Amino acid sequence: MTKNFAIFPLIILLTIVSLPIAVMYGFLILDTFTDAPPGELWPDRFTLAHWRFLWDPSVVGNVWKAAGNSLILAVSIIVIVVPISSLAGYAVSRLNLPFRRFFLAGIMVMHAFPAVTLLIGVFFVLKFTGLYNTMIGVILVKGSLMLPFGIWIMKGFYDAVPWEIEMAGVQDGASRLTVFRRLILPQVKPGLVALSVFAFLDGWGEYLLPRILAPGSDMEVLSVFLNELVQADQLGYDFNLFKSVGVFYTLPVIILFVLFQNRLMNIFGGGTKG
Repeated sequence: MTKNFAIFPLIILLTIVSLPIAVMYGFLILDTFTDAPPGELWPDRFTLAHWRFLWDPSVVGNVWKAAGNSLILAVSIIVIVVPISSLAGYAVSRLNLPFRRFFLAGIMVMHAFPAVTLLIGVFFVLKFTGLYNTMIGVILVKGSLMLPFGIWIMKGFYDAVPWEIEMAGVQDGASRLTVFRRLILPQVKPGLVALSVFAFLDGWGEYLLPRILAPGSDMEVLSVFLNELVQADQLGYDFNLFKSVGVFYTLPVIILFVLFQNRLMNIFGGGTKG
């Protein structure tokens, strides 16, 4: 009881600080379902007209195609990052690799290196391999840029698994692969789930790489779709419609965060050991 009273002032302070943001988002959601008379703050009627883009492609274009491309990109990042990171993280954590510390330092440098500085080199590589203006090229580049982060995070989770669990399996006659699959992976399942969610969110929100490396309309993702929607008509624009598209874009992010917020917090607990 005393502890609850001790944190009560902190809760009040956080509530006061967060209140403007909560009000802002409240009005954002309200504007997508209502209309207000010109010059008035409060709406006077409920409407679904701002969400008509979901069933009428003539309003803003084919939003479902852009959403499908974003989904393909996000899921593909999971498929690339999670298996490779789980194997590489295990090797870095458990095996006595040569130049191990140099490799770990290189991973951190690669993760900290701004992706925008690599775009010119990546552009020439994709042009040479014929992957420019293709979703495959964007997926490979995005997955490669996220691998250092995934490897470092999974290494931290493997470091937290006691050696005794692995040694017990080896002494019982199981192969190293069997021990990894049946004993080690279940121990780091929270890390795998968290990394999967994080990889999905990172792929879903990506804007720069699809915009530059796949400018064709067939590969348009939701982030690019939303940006072009802003630039389409600067005068007399339906801002409530734009807000509705933005809310539609953020819905998967909100849902995943609500469902996996504890796992997402756990992901930053990994990678603390050297």
